[in-house]
Amino acid sequence: MSIDTTQGLRERVAIVTGAAGDIGRATVALLLAHGVRIVAEDINPEVRDLEQAGHIVTLVADVSEEATAKQAIKLAQEQYGGLDILVNNAGRTLNKSVADTSAQEWDQILAVNARGCFLHSREALRVMAAQEQGAIVNVASVVSVIGMAGTAAYAASKGAIAQLTKVMALEYGAHNIRVNAVAPGVVETGILNGIVADSRATLAGYGHLHALGRVAQPGEIADVIAWLASPRASFVTGALIMADGGYTAR
Repeated sequence: MSIDTTQGLRERVAIVTGAAGDIGRATVALLLAHGVRIVAEDINPEVRDLEQAGHIVTLVADVSEEATAKQAIKLAQEQYGGLDILVNNAGRTLNKSVADTSAQEWDQILAVNARGCFLHSREALRVMAAQEQGAIVNVASVVSVIGMAGTAAYAASKGAIAQLTKVMALEYGAHNIRVNAVAPGVVETGILNGIVADSRATLAGYGHLHALGRVAQPGEIADVIAWLASPRASFVTGALIMADGGYTAR
């Protein structure tokens, strides 16, 4: 008996936002290995390093801009003939209390994390509804469901993503479109670059907060994203999958 190692993803077309970051790159690499054709989007010009003729086309743009969402969908259609999967991964963090968070900082975090997810999902849903199939995977966080001091804007944005996920799943289930979110615990990435001296070492130090005694690697989150995007998760929609090493089990 042959085993399909592509999870039914071969020849699918996906958009991955935040593709230049650690989780984004891991997701792009995994989807590519499964035979997916990809639009890799990021505001960081380093996303161009992912370009592969016939397999990955890149877009350098601001995820929070309405024109960017429309451009990403248009690019997928022009390059690959359609759109099957959207991964809303782009995100920024801010480690400040409510009292110390400026209105500008609040707006910036909500714009990238929540507004960017909304805009890309809206444009993708219009295409997916017309073709009566599709999958959207949003990257939320454990702070979508629990409180954590010093994460006011970030937690609010991720909570918005979790709720938007449920609403879209209800609104578009009849069109055979599944919408889910993955909620990582702490992941060893460079997201704190410019905030602390060593982002990866700092984040790795939070392992004790997880039941498994360690933080996640980007590829472990990418595995969950790919599964949710695949036909293997055909009866999963409106779900918030806790990929948190047992963080929220407390």
